[in-house]
Amino acid sequence: MEPGPDTQTHTAEKKMGERRKQNASKGDHKKMANGAKDQSGQWGRAWEVDWFSLGGVIFLLMFAPLIVYYFVMSCDQYQCALTGPVLDLYSGKTQLWDIWSKTPLITWKAVYIYAAWVSFQVFLYMIVPDICHKFLPGYVGGVQDGARTPAGVINKYQVNGLQAWIVTHIVWFANAYYFHWFSPTIIIDNWIPLLWCTNILGYSVSTFAMIKAYWFPTNAKDCKFTGNILYDYMMGIEFNPRIGKWFDFKLFFNGRPGIVAWTLINLSYAAKQQELYGQVTNSMILVNILQAIYVVDFFWNEAWYLKTIDICHDHFGWYLGWGDCVWLPFLYTLQGLYLVYNPVQLSTTAAVGVLLLGLIGYYIFRMTNHQKDLFRRTNGNCVIWGKKPKYIECSYSSGDGKRHYSKLMISGFWGVVRHFNYTGDLMGSLSYCLACGFDHLLPYFYIIYMTILLVHRCIRDEHRCSSKYGKDWKLYTDAVPYRLLPGVF
Repeated sequence: MEPGPDTQTHTAEKKMGERRKQNASKGDHKKMANGAKDQSGQWGRAWEVDWFSLGGVIFLLMFAPLIVYYFVMSCDQYQCALTGPVLDLYSGKTQLWDIWSKTPLITWKAVYIYAAWVSFQVFLYMIVPDICHKFLPGYVGGVQDGARTPAGVINKYQVNGLQAWIVTHIVWFANAYYFHWFSPTIIIDNWIPLLWCTNILGYSVSTFAMIKAYWFPTNAKDCKFTGNILYDYMMGIEFNPRIGKWFDFKLFFNGRPGIVAWTLINLSYAAKQQELYGQVTNSMILVNILQAIYVVDFFWNEAWYLKTIDICHDHFGWYLGWGDCVWLPFLYTLQGLYLVYNPVQLSTTAAVGVLLLGLIGYYIFRMTNHQKDLFRRTNGNCVIWGKKPKYIECSYSSGDGKRHYSKLMISGFWGVVRHFNYTGDLMGSLSYCLACGFDHLLPYFYIIYMTILLVHRCIRDEHRCSSKYGKDWKLYTDAVPYRLLPGVF
């Protein structure tokens, strides 16, 4: 359900620059009363870093970029066989330098492509006001309120992601079928040089966000300093870093340019398959359709996304900045990349089965989220599964000391397990992988990763909820005892 708070106490940093002291004093970062840990208003990521968390941060900072490179390189040089590089290195058939020397380097063409792409998305985000909400029934766009921050602030957002996605794809198809400004395979043709470009942006925006948090934070009271520079760099310091009134780092980088590009990347893969083999396989079509449904759903519900854990509780650091620029576009699209190198034509029965699994998973994912949204919007005065929903009353405090009240629903899908939306998400993720057959492990990375991510998110989410709602959360978990699978977990 709804993410909750941290209640750990912040340890004041001893040696800081004068400007940081000013910012920290504004947010009460330097000195917290002994009873501060009893306040339930400070949620978000940790105030303090244990050795286990620090080890995880160091591991991800060191190896996440190498993982992305390894997957892309395995496809480029080993037909997507993940064990190929390891076996060749172990047997002495190749050396690390040999693999690196065959890897395309950054090119000016890739720099121009990526700079134009990001600039175009900034233009659509900042300059073009949303009009889709004026003529699309049921769509919520335009200026919307976000959730209350730990400091008690409610930010306003320009919700125009669906419009940006539509405009971008109109331009893409207009080019492919009429203007011919660039090849539809332009993305995959420059795939590895683009990898270096995305890394430059990912590291740049993450570093800028950290510097900004020290010297000119958007809201000092929504900053968290642990005193550990590695943890702060990765997990972020500022809660909602912004430039000006409307450019919100989290909303832009979470949705654009990575997720808008997701469907374009898949289209480029399909175009490459057509170029290489003279046809587009049904497996590639399935991957394009199922992942496009997910992407369009994300933008259709962008206003709802403002109330999710990414926006409500994650601070903006390397985890989001680099992750959205690099990890998402390169690893979330592995199925399409795999099918370029290893085309798969499924039987009609298998194709229908994969499609049904993906659609059922999407239905569960969407309807579960819809029930929660309906429940919140109506304050429980609605009908779910033919009945008025049951719920548990609960309360919590924000950082400004104000008391707030909320309801946790225990009806509909939310009465089956506590995170049935994640269950549907995992079903959809599995369908993408199954479309690729069973010859290689690489396309199944996504379901493995998503399972780890969502199970971890369940645990992290519920720890915050437990801190935020206290004994009321215990009543909720007693009413709905399982997280993802009834009777199992």
